[in-house]
Amino acid sequence: MKLMNVKGTSDSLPKEELIKRRVVNTLTSTFEKFGYMPLDTTILCYYDLLASKYAGGSEILKEVYTLNDQGDRKLGLRYDLTVPFSKVISMNVNKNITLPLKRYEVGKVFRDGPVKTGRAREFYQCDVDVCGIEGTFIEAEMLSMTSLCYKKLGIDVYIEVNNRKLLEGFILAAGIDENIKNKVILSVDKLAKIGERGVKEELSSYDIEDEKLDKLFSYFKCTIEELDNLDITNNTFTEGKEEIKELFNYLNSLEITECKFTPYLARGLEIYTGTVFEVFDKKQRIMSAIGGGGRYDKIITNFIEDGNTYPAVGISFGIVPICEILKEEVNEALYDVLIVPMNTNIESLKLANSLRKEDIKVLIEMNNRKLKKVFESADKNNVPYVIVLGENEVNEGTIEIKDMKNKTTSKFNINDIEGMKEYINK
Repeated sequence: MKLMNVKGTSDSLPKEELIKRRVVNTLTSTFEKFGYMPLDTTILCYYDLLASKYAGGSEILKEVYTLNDQGDRKLGLRYDLTVPFSKVISMNVNKNITLPLKRYEVGKVFRDGPVKTGRAREFYQCDVDVCGIEGTFIEAEMLSMTSLCYKKLGIDVYIEVNNRKLLEGFILAAGIDENIKNKVILSVDKLAKIGERGVKEELSSYDIEDEKLDKLFSYFKCTIEELDNLDITNNTFTEGKEEIKELFNYLNSLEITECKFTPYLARGLEIYTGTVFEVFDKKQRIMSAIGGGGRYDKIITNFIEDGNTYPAVGISFGIVPICEILKEEVNEALYDVLIVPMNTNIESLKLANSLRKEDIKVLIEMNNRKLKKVFESADKNNVPYVIVLGENEVNEGTIEIKDMKNKTTSKFNINDIEGMKEYINK
């Protein structure tokens, strides 16, 4: 049997895992500053839940991993964290949950889709959602939080923002048949990738007159300030226009300059009902979005069906592409200090434990390798400091800590743990 990973999956080795943990810790600590609470939902779901018309739409169903359990029930692996979140709200509202609820979740999701850089089939997703708050007020706060998250990660981004009502209003104003609205939206959403000609070629099978397409694409050149000048009167456009204008009024007041109005942005999935946004790396190390989300007011409302409205908005942070970017930028050590015993096993264990009590990550060399090999390994793994602890050091009560980067050494009393801590953490 040839040992190999399934296409689109990978094992996370220690260096990659450290980067992922740093990303997750940075994000979740920021979420909590904005009042979000952790939640954990099931990976296995009933297929009917995932396939429901209120879930991810027909496009995503092509990528769902399905299976039958021993009771011949059809199940599926979750393809995102939004649908399971909606399920949790539906099952617990007015019982174990009070609204509004602000939650975040980090967990694995599965999609049997194309594999490319930054896009896998088994991957971590990190979602932040709010249920129970209408309007652009919460959306502005969410985009403010998003901006701060990427700043803390050290990734310079821009955020494309649009409104699905506005986009649908454009399509109706162009005279395009409402019955093919969703198909047009899916094609238009690819405008940045395949260009105007590519989108028009994709739409050619729907027999849309050229003048209607030209009119639609003329709307995509509008700025927010120009929306009021358009001769469009349908209610869908009007609602979308007012919402996007109000949102950008908040963003401009908060000086969130990363956000830019992108009137053709749709976010693909049919679940979105208002504001949508996608996050991109300015340096284009990853060409696809590294985060995105929007408002989805119908999913939970239609799940519960109790006559009430359950507005919701959320964003998903792309853990995989974010880590892909940071692995080129971050070269963190796996540990802080390497202790090399020279016939001093007990003393080395004692010293290591004393340093560990001070939150210093310590590895002890236990394979009796030659010092040259040990130092080569420390260099390769970016270990900042090495302590060679021999019998002479123990007898004299002094040790030397070698700074591997600066190629210098510093002496300490073997019991001066506080001094070593300050030196290592400097």
